Amino acid sequence: MRATIQRVTTASVTVEGKEISKISNGLLIFLGIEDADTIEDIKWLSNKIVNLRIFNDSKGVMNLSLHQKEGEALVISQFTLHASTKKGNRPSYIKAAKPERAIPLYESFVAQLEKDLGKKVGTGIFGADMKVALLNDGPVTIQIDTKNRE
Repeated sequence: MRATIQRVTTASVTVEGKEISKISNGLLIFLGIEDADTIEDIKWLSNKIVNLRIFNDSKGVMNLSLHQKEGEALVISQFTLHASTKKGNRPSYIKAAKPERAIPLYESFVAQLEKDLGKKVGTGIFGADMKVALLNDGPVTIQIDTKNRE
């Protein structure tokens, strides 16, 4: 499971001209799922995201977590996070899970994040052509791969 996390002052997702979700002051999370992902990856990643200390404290130091900041979260499915560009110029997405495997894991991740955060989490529509707008705060952008827990 791979996530690209962006600290934002605002973010929204629109599908077919209709705004589906919108957050302010929190994290925009792009989530890529592969066949090898498990419930353990979901639990580990959710916990890591909720407790990652990337929000400024009163002294301007990144020392507060999303949970401590009482921030919001927006999760967008993004199979392209598993793109392989090793050969040629056309990315391969063979590692990305197919929808029948990915959708239940995506929904489980959102449910786990809501549980860990203690509030509703915004989402897009899995597999839809989504337009994502954001104002990156910092900018702060972090990538996490549950198969490479650095």
